[in-house]
Amino acid sequence: MNRRTIERRTALGSGVAAALGLAAASAQAAEESSTWDRIRGKGELRIGVTSGEPWFYKDPATGAWSGIGYAAGDAMAKELGAKLIPVETSWGNAVAGLQANQFDVMFVLDATPQRALAVDFPVQPFFYYAQGVLLRDGLAAKTWKDLDRPELRIGVTLGTAPDRDVTARLPHAQIERFPTNDQSILAFQSGHVDAVSLYHPALVMQRQRVNMGTIVLPEPIRASTTSAGVRREADKTWRDWLGTALGFYYVTGQTQQFYDAFLRSRGIDPSQAPGVMEETWRSHG
Repeated sequence: MNRRTIERRTALGSGVAAALGLAAASAQAAEESSTWDRIRGKGELRIGVTSGEPWFYKDPATGAWSGIGYAAGDAMAKELGAKLIPVETSWGNAVAGLQANQFDVMFVLDATPQRALAVDFPVQPFFYYAQGVLLRDGLAAKTWKDLDRPELRIGVTLGTAPDRDVTARLPHAQIERFPTNDQSILAFQSGHVDAVSLYHPALVMQRQRVNMGTIVLPEPIRASTTSAGVRREADKTWRDWLGTALGFYYVTGQTQQFYDAFLRSRGIDPSQAPGVMEETWRSHG
């Protein structure tokens, strides 16, 4: 093999290597493009949405979305000067959807240790909810101790946090477990159980549906926060801005306004429902 042939092959190999290097660099740059840059560059904010009142609700007649999660997304889109784009998903697929960059944020996604292995959450919570109980008419209770009686039948949804908590708090009551929230409420409506325990915003919607019973937050109140999940990436600008916005909406009362507006749209008087700010209902005793 002569020197000229060797030089040509060397040059060709160098060119191929350079081309591959450029392609890899381009792919890496595309992959590393941050959510913040995409939102600001395209002028679009994509939020994950899924049926589940009062978090998200899709009007069957118009296809329009509402709910506290959608309202927060709409407010943030306005702050950013961006178009709001709802992307339908499910609670079970929300984390995978964020990882796959299908949407930019999923509101009302609780920040659990398991989820935090895969996606990021801002430090600031979105809002608070408490474990509530829907009591049959005529049954009065202010504390968990009032409910811990052998003759009382308490309905819960199998495998949920309320299931675990009620089981621990009410060792003497009869705990009835059902596969879904709807089945738990049907058991209450039919008189099969005396009370149902769910997180209170869900109870508010269910109480409206069956038009019976009284919602209480038994003391000591068992509170939880919910959050908003985002894709994990090196640039934390989007996560941090999101947290700032959530904190601002909460302390200025806008988060409660999002919730109240949705309740009114569904024919529910907000003054008759526990709020989503813990200051309005947390026990200090």
